[in-house]
Amino acid sequence: MTYLETIYAGTDYVREKIGDIRPTTGIILGSGLGKLADEIENPIEIPYGTIPGFPVSTAIGHKGCFIVGTLSGKTVIAMQGRIHYYEGYGTATATLPVRVMILLGIRRLFVSNAAGGTNLGYHVGDLMIIRDHINLLPNPLIGPNLSEFGPRFPDMTRPYDPGLIRLAEEIAAERGIQLRKGVYVACSGPSYETPAEYRYFRSIGADAVGMSTTPEVIVARHSSIPVFGMSVITDVAHATDDEDYVTDGEAIVKAADAAADKMTTLIKEMLMQL
Repeated sequence: MTYLETIYAGTDYVREKIGDIRPTTGIILGSGLGKLADEIENPIEIPYGTIPGFPVSTAIGHKGCFIVGTLSGKTVIAMQGRIHYYEGYGTATATLPVRVMILLGIRRLFVSNAAGGTNLGYHVGDLMIIRDHINLLPNPLIGPNLSEFGPRFPDMTRPYDPGLIRLAEEIAAERGIQLRKGVYVACSGPSYETPAEYRYFRSIGADAVGMSTTPEVIVARHSSIPVFGMSVITDVAHATDDEDYVTDGEAIVKAADAAADKMTTLIKEMLMQL
């Protein structure tokens, strides 16, 4: 099948599984952040491996399935685990689930990730609203343009929706949830960053670094879908100054899980007000 045929085949399969349900909000749950899926009512679970042409998620903390149901009174489709470039998939393949969610009718997309804090003021467990990003991964729109989805040269002036950011900040203030707001840089992984790379990312304006998210945001914006992004800071640059420090994947998932309750509260409240 061609890439476009794979998108449509995947969409048809998911539609068969969910019947007349029409999700209006897409949610991508990153490393250790799958807890929000437990809040979805009347869930329909669709493993990626059962969907024709779909890649399978192999990353730690990524279950690898769609969850369709109701959250805060809204019909949602959540990705419980994403696909990464470092798993050996091209970014077009990694963003295939986003294309399917768009064809299913989502009107907004929430993305989350676990990230390293390059900003020296950040601490493990901080929540950072992504206000902008630096994409160092291959652009998922390289190749023939899918005109069915959007233009050849989509605008990326505001990749993260200002209205959704304001709403998140208002809710956080009411709830007493402290938020950071910064720039996320995406690199390939799967190795974690060296201290020199942390310094480099900080020097080019990044507050947090990870291995995902930007391809998904680019694909959503290609179709003019508003995006809200949030990073959970699971390790920090200044820790690398300790000669005994080692970046540990299991510890990162645990840190993300510990912050998941605050993010779950925030996203549920945002959905309630949309």
